[in-house]
Amino acid sequence: MALEWEQVVVDAADPVALGRWWAEALGWVVVGDAPDEFEIRPEKERLPGLLFAPVPEGKTVKNRLHLDFRPDDQEAEVARLLALGARPADVGQSGEESWVTLADPEGNEFCVLAPRRR
Repeated sequence: MALEWEQVVVDAADPVALGRWWAEALGWVVVGDAPDEFEIRPEKERLPGLLFAPVPEGKTVKNRLHLDFRPDDQEAEVARLLALGARPADVGQSGEESWVTLADPEGNEFCVLAPRRR
């Protein structure tokens, strides 16, 4: 038996708007744009993707699962994401971390890691 990782499902108040934000943030392509299932992927046939689905309730607590991203230039990437509409997020970090925690327009936390040491 084998499993293939298809996608991560993200609950959203506005799946289309949030999906478009993430597509722009990641440079991914839209592969499904229905209001009840908005999906993006790195490339049309490449997995895994992110699928945004509507939920009636808003986000109220810290995510139980979040995404980490490792850019070449952390400072530039954080600035770009903030300009797109992300905002700093406080999830109890001490301030000594090598990553920056942000939240997308609906409040979902994610981290921008420091570049990998070569």
